[in-house]
Amino acid sequence: MKPGFRRSLSSGRAAAVLAAALLATAAPAAHAGAPGWQAPPVPLRVATYNIHAGAGQDGVFDLDRTAEAVRGLHADVIGLQEVDVHWGSRSAFVDEARALAEELGMRVFFAPIYDMDPATEGGQRRQYGVAVLSRYPVLDAENHDITRLSTQTPDPVPAPAPGFAEVVVNVKGAHVHVYATHLDYRVDPSVRQAQVADMLDVLAADRGPKILVGDFNAEVTAPELAPLWQRLRDAAPDGGGTFPAIDPVKRIDFVTVSPDVTVAGARTVATDASDHRPVVADLKLHGRGH
Repeated sequence: MKPGFRRSLSSGRAAAVLAAALLATAAPAAHAGAPGWQAPPVPLRVATYNIHAGAGQDGVFDLDRTAEAVRGLHADVIGLQEVDVHWGSRSAFVDEARALAEELGMRVFFAPIYDMDPATEGGQRRQYGVAVLSRYPVLDAENHDITRLSTQTPDPVPAPAPGFAEVVVNVKGAHVHVYATHLDYRVDPSVRQAQVADMLDVLAADRGPKILVGDFNAEVTAPELAPLWQRLRDAAPDGGGTFPAIDPVKRIDFVTVSPDVTVAGARTVATDASDHRPVVADLKLHGRGH
């Protein structure tokens, strides 16, 4: 074999190897969207936390302590309950939703349950409700009405009222609906039963993966929560109690997901920064778009 031919053959093999490499690199892009092709799952860490208006189990208001507890969850999306916005002296009239979002470098959507006149003329409106913090872009947000029995009016009767938050989050191209709720605390389950029905109606109107988090003020076996488990899955069935924060005896705070969301792991986190413990869940979203 002549030397020149050997060099020519080597060059040809090198070109073939390079072409194969280029084709292998381009293959995913070429097949993306083709029949049978499926995008890899997108990880998302979600948490729920009743922050007790920034007061710990000791009853002391300390929003810095709250922020540290939330930061320690390392969650991408967090549903918060009992959030004060200029509400009163118990939380130093702070806008807790905005303050926590700024401290943690996250986006925030606040959904008031109560929206009251200012405590003093010219002051800020007094609001109390739920919030959603997100590290990812929020494409849409809405404060839905569900049945409530007001704590702010005498002789209340169950009636539609706001405070059921929904956000659509873009998680690296996967769009997921996240809902945050705080259900009625009373022994009588009738209001919670109505609230569950109202929430499921909202969820039924939306397409795609869904995550519902919150303080349900009822344990997983409560009859009024039974309709939820026909549509959603409890992400942390073995996560441990959430209330009270010190030596909990009840699990009433939940992360729940639709069947098209995979749960990789979930747990309750021990902290006394509130009278509840937070729940954090590692999830996987499948597919792209709405």
